[in-house]
Amino acid sequence: MPHVVVFVGPSLPLEEAKQILPVAKYLPPAKRGDLTDVVKAGAKTIVLIDGVFFQDRAVGHREILAALRDGVLVYGSSSMGALRASEMDTLGMIGVGVIYRWYHDGTIISDDEVGLVYDPETYVALSEPMVNIRATFSKANVSGIIDDVEEKELLRACKAIYYPDRTYRRVIRDAKIPAEQKSSLAAWIKINAVDQKWLDAVSCLITVRDMLHE
Repeated sequence: MPHVVVFVGPSLPLEEAKQILPVAKYLPPAKRGDLTDVVKAGAKTIVLIDGVFFQDRAVGHREILAALRDGVLVYGSSSMGALRASEMDTLGMIGVGVIYRWYHDGTIISDDEVGLVYDPETYVALSEPMVNIRATFSKANVSGIIDDVEEKELLRACKAIYYPDRTYRRVIRDAKIPAEQKSSLAAWIKINAVDQKWLDAVSCLITVRDMLHE
């Protein structure tokens, strides 16, 4: 097995990931026991981007800690990786990206922020994770499309929707903001939506690539 193993799924298309870090072995979203298996197989660097949440048993803290104790570098970003890194960075796990920092500083706390549903064969997302929605609404506020009160209401509406049902259309529909704001925001999102999970995954792979070249 290559020394670098990356667990990735809906956050970043596989071919894009391979272009950034071609030396790695790529595996599907991690479940409980997967990190233990790759460490036993000889992995020296693990990049945890995507992992299962509700479909199977999630990656455990103990297996991450065991990998760290064995001297394995463990990076986390974007999704399950960002969540676990925020919980275990004091023990040596390395967090990368905006979503990791949001968890780390308490801006977000629940795992449903990064939860989504996706096609299990293609990994195409079928719902929108709240972290992406949060980043998009923040950008819309900065751009003058919505104000602070409207952003807060949109996030409230988003949080009230069960994570598999979250889409921009549904959130905007449910939010109690003026109709004209709904129309202008929906049009703006078509061009300006932020895929924060993708951005963080790219940043993490670049960080690992640069580390390997040092």
